[in-house]
This record gives sequence, structure tokens and C-alpha cells, in this order.
Amino acid sequence: MRRHLVLASTSPYRRALLERLGLPFEVVAPKCDEAPLPNEAPQETASRLAVLKARSLGHPNALVIGSDQVAVSDGTRLDKPGDHATATRQLRALSGKSADFHTAVALLDSKSGNLQQRVVRCRVVFRSLDDGMIERYLRREQPYDCAGSAKAEGLGIALIARIETDDPTSLIGLPLIALSDMLGRAGLPAV
Repeated sequence: MRRHLVLASTSPYRRALLERLGLPFEVVAPKCDEAPLPNEAPQETASRLAVLKARSLGHPNALVIGSDQVAVSDGTRLDKPGDHATATRQLRALSGKSADFHTAVALLDSKSGNLQQRVVRCRVVFRSLDDGMIERYLRREQPYDCAGSAKAEGLGIALIARIETDDPTSLIGLPLIALSDMLGRAGLPAV
């Protein structure tokens, strides 16, 4: 009998990524405070929140996936911009620089209490961007719900010079290579 799989997320990006594995799953909004703690390193925030999301649901006899991502550049967090002006400022600041995206995934076996977790780092090096490029990009894609204001799975890839990671799906918000391994260890292999 296959285990019930639950994604603790409201992110359409994480949902689309998990669909790639072809496993049936349910999506439930997590119930937790996602604020960072004072002096918490980005990878620690991502890891803590992924675990909190997985534990927040209370689904019995399920494998629950929690994930979170924290992006930073030059020591500054890159939150979701929310609007055009903030996205413009983010992309100007990222022009010719790099940003580190720390994406955590947690898999909780609610029956046994076993918890697996990993954090995958992805470094994104941005091209030199002029105001015209930024404006054209933002008008076309409107990535206001993406940390760093660039959707690598869409037109935002044209703003990027290089991506350095062991798991390219981590940049989009759910590291599928790590998750596939974790699911296999939990008795629910994707293939």
C-alpha cells in the first residue's frame, strides 16, 4: 500500500515541481509563523521553516513534505518583491553580482516520527543589467512572487550568467534530487 504524500505549501512552483515525480499527493497550507529569528543564518532559517511546515499539519500516517527558501546577496535577504518598484531595486542591486539561494526540504514520516532534512545551496550569478533590460523583463514576466525577482524557469533565465548547484530544481523552490532520495529512503520511490 502506497503512503499518503502531503505537500505542506501554498506555492504553485513547489506543486508543479512535485508533480514531475508522478506520485499522487495532497496540498495543504502549512500553519506556522515564517518569520526569521534574530541572527539566524539563511540556511538555518530555511531548514527550521521547512521542518516547521512539515510538522504543522498533523496528518497521521503520511509522508509530509515541507520546504523553504532563503536568498541572500551581499549579506542582504532577498524576499519576494511584491511589486514592480521593489523588483526593480532588487534587480539593480543584483546586476553583475551573485546571490545564494538556500532551499531546504524536510520529509516527515508522521507515523514513525522519522524526519529527514537537507539544505541545497544554489549560487546564481547575474549578468550586468541595465534599466531597459530590467524594465522589459519585469513588464513581461512580473515575477513579484519570486525571491530575487527573476524566474529561472521562465524569461528570467536571460538575466542569469551562470547557476552553480548540485540540484537545479532547488532554485525554483523544491530540490527534487534530494527529495527523491528522501522519498526512496522512506519507502516511496518515484521510480
